[in-house]
Amino acid sequence: MKQKKIPMRKCILSNEMKPKKEMIRVVKTKEDEIFVDPTGKQNGRGAYVSMDLEVIEAARKKKKLEQFFESDTERLNPIYDEIIRLIYREMIPKR
Repeated sequence: MKQKKIPMRKCILSNEMKPKKEMIRVVKTKEDEIFVDPTGKQNGRGAYVSMDLEVIEAARKKKKLEQFFESDTERLNPIYDEIIRLIYREMIPKR
């Protein structure tokens, strides 16, 4: 039986290739909106980040998302918070 191919994506923060399901997508639309896309299906320019708190905190200090999306810290702080919230939500054991 043929094995199913697992889609891989590259984290823009750590430059690691990981399965798409282990990543969180951040989207920038044509209207210049930036938001977290937990479904991975929204329209716009997407970037994937690892579900790793240490990587997210290091990226916040180095302002990696600000560089990637060419935006300011004030606008992206809620994005970092939303990513961290989603990571914690994923850590909760499912019944």
